[in-house]
Amino acid sequence: MAGNCGGELGGGFGSALLEALFTQAPVGLLIVDADLRVQRVNTLSRGDRGTAVAGLLGRPVTEALNTTSPEGVETMARAVLSTGVPVLDRLVVGRPTAEPGPEHVYSVSVFRLQDSNGLVLGAVISLTDVTEHERERARAAVRDEARKKIGSSLDAITTCRELADVAVPEFADAVVLDVLDTVVRGNEPPLGPLFGDEPMQRAAFKSATGRPGAFAAGGTSSFPYPTPYTQSLGDLEPRLVTLDETTSWPAADPERGRALREAGVHCMIVTPIVLRGAVLGIVGFYRSGRPDPFTADDVVLAGELVAFTAVCLDNARRFTREHTIALTLQRHLLPQGNVSQVAAEVAHFHRPAEVSGGWFDAIPLSSARLALTVGEVAGHSIHTATTMGQLRTAINALAALDLDPDELLARLNDTVMRLAAERSALPPADPVHDEPLRATCTYVVYDPLNGECTMACADHPPPVLVRPDGTSAIPDVPRGPSLGDEEEPFAAARTRLAEGSILALYNDGFLEGYRATSHETARDRLRQVLSGHERPLNELRDDAVYSLRAADRPEDDAVLLLARTRILGENQVATWTVLPHPEEVALARERAIRQLADWDLTDSSLATEIIVSELVTNAIRHGAPPVQLRLIKDRFLTCEVSDASPAAPHLRHARTLDEGGRGLFIVAQLAQHWGTRYSGSGKIIWTEQTLPQHPVRQPE
Repeated sequence: MAGNCGGELGGGFGSALLEALFTQAPVGLLIVDADLRVQRVNTLSRGDRGTAVAGLLGRPVTEALNTTSPEGVETMARAVLSTGVPVLDRLVVGRPTAEPGPEHVYSVSVFRLQDSNGLVLGAVISLTDVTEHERERARAAVRDEARKKIGSSLDAITTCRELADVAVPEFADAVVLDVLDTVVRGNEPPLGPLFGDEPMQRAAFKSATGRPGAFAAGGTSSFPYPTPYTQSLGDLEPRLVTLDETTSWPAADPERGRALREAGVHCMIVTPIVLRGAVLGIVGFYRSGRPDPFTADDVVLAGELVAFTAVCLDNARRFTREHTIALTLQRHLLPQGNVSQVAAEVAHFHRPAEVSGGWFDAIPLSSARLALTVGEVAGHSIHTATTMGQLRTAINALAALDLDPDELLARLNDTVMRLAAERSALPPADPVHDEPLRATCTYVVYDPLNGECTMACADHPPPVLVRPDGTSAIPDVPRGPSLGDEEEPFAAARTRLAEGSILALYNDGFLEGYRATSHETARDRLRQVLSGHERPLNELRDDAVYSLRAADRPEDDAVLLLARTRILGENQVATWTVLPHPEEVALARERAIRQLADWDLTDSSLATEIIVSELVTNAIRHGAPPVQLRLIKDRFLTCEVSDASPAAPHLRHARTLDEGGRGLFIVAQLAQHWGTRYSGSGKIIWTEQTLPQHPVRQPE
């Protein structure tokens, strides 16, 4: 039998098709005339008042539809009748006839009916219930949003807020996240089950109404027993809870129950935050503004959101723990407090950032001198802090050798290159294998005997100098290569500082706190702050810090080290020239004994007499003129003997029958410290003796 393609259906097919559409089709169908009055309706298109199908015929379309806004559908139909352009799959919200439950979502399509002559007869309106499809689409959108937004930072509180932002208002009308206090601090979470009385912090709260309510973030939380919260913490399972007048559990937690009822909450999901059996906290999802309650599928979605958040929260916890360990390590690797110095008054400021490698130090040297250093290791990790500690230790060890600043930086550069070679030799999977090792440093040595200051920089900002009259300058210090580079050698600059001068050492992180257009501008501002030189040094340091406009979470350490110079008085130093004759040894001993008597240090006379005798004898025998003896009284009693020979003595252990070789050994036994340092004209052998502690006489 031939088909009737493109024409009308014959043989009763047309009537059968219409009958099937209006009795068996799974969609709602209405045929309306040009006045939008119902001419035919299928059995699924019953009115919102429970009217029978026959009772809808001839009624306006607004009475036949069960959508929330039938007027909108009427407007849509009139537009189709007027233009002939069909409307396809327009979503509207409605409630099924005689069902008091939640609203449904319908897909509405409208197209015009006309005869073969083009006369408009009316329109066909179809309604398809797509509620579950739309709900699943909304849930998928929430999942996708969670993957994009949750876990953007390694901060526990921020992670919790991200979950709240994702869930409200697309999934819930309000969300409350409570996280164990131990997790926020970065410690290991306990294994479940929990009892509900463990200390928790209200990490995040968000409501679609915008009102903080009773669950505002920032406070502490507790969960009296028995409630859905304690039940979930006990069996580590989520719970779907309906709240109405018959709900009994709020009696165990009256305050929370009252707050939920006042907020109009009618349904909630309580989900513990669990990862590998360890409990990190608990989340409550609440619905109040929207009438539809949570479903079993919503419980699954809530579990997925919380599981994803648990992983991000644990990452944040681990980072917090490592960050705390690194900051603790960094803090213990840096000087603690301001140690009193003879050569200068010292004050410092250190603001740690995300575990950077900034360091500072004030190192007492021989002969009352003082070394000042500020430096920084590139990077932001616990390995950076460890490397900083290694370099600071190396600087202290090299400083004990009395090296000039440029020579010290050269040897420190060798140390950095060896550490870099050790890094490159690590297995490729090690996190620092491919991490370059670079550091910067400024090293300054100040001598309070004559005010001489020697400075050298390894790719570090030069110091700021403020003179006693308030004027300031940037010393012309050659800026050498950074530590770890194989480039040109380091160079030192020398200047003489008047008593009361202020020397400021800092790093780039401190200058960046001024948020200036350039480091030069920032240095100018620092010079202005320090120009009030007559004020106490601690106040100047605080003013320099107060003038910063740093970000809440700086990326780099900020370090500032201030030193106000002193000059030792004439009554603290005694110097004599020693002629190159053996009889001068006895004269040197006599001068030293008289000087100790003038300083009221006769208790040290015997040891000092022996030290002077041995050092002067060695200088006359093995050194070269001129020979000079100097005594310095500060925290220690320092004895210096200098000569023009660059040959360094060394400590020997003489045998029983040897007639010599015991001089330096005796000196080392009598002195607290001893050593050798070199100058442009030769060498200096020095010793330090602890001054006797005289009892303080109490007033009668």
